[in-house]
Amino acid sequence: MFKFVTIYRRVDDDMALESFFSSTHLPLAEQLPGLLRSEVSRVTGKPGGQSRFHLMYELYFESQDVFQQALFSEPGRELMKALAPWGEARIITWFYAESFEEEKEEIGE
Repeated sequence: MFKFVTIYRRVDDDMALESFFSSTHLPLAEQLPGLLRSEVSRVTGKPGGQSRFHLMYELYFESQDVFQQALFSEPGRELMKALAPWGEARIITWFYAESFEEEKEEIGE
């Protein structure tokens, strides 16, 4: 599995982040060909207090090749264009990752 992760930092105007996420980022991401699933995490804190992060959005694809093909699609190009100014302002960070899932073994089995 391959994923594309975007992390939004906290800013003074969280509503601007929420507006961009819900009206631009989310709709464009949902149009990406080959998208298997997505996950939104609203950061509520960290050990010892408040986190500097506001939101994390993960997009899952079958492979890196499928993800790269999605980026070359029209929604993919629009998404990267929309994210670029936020990244340049260091309000968001994004990265790509190989993702592995393990089943927890039950005790006594």
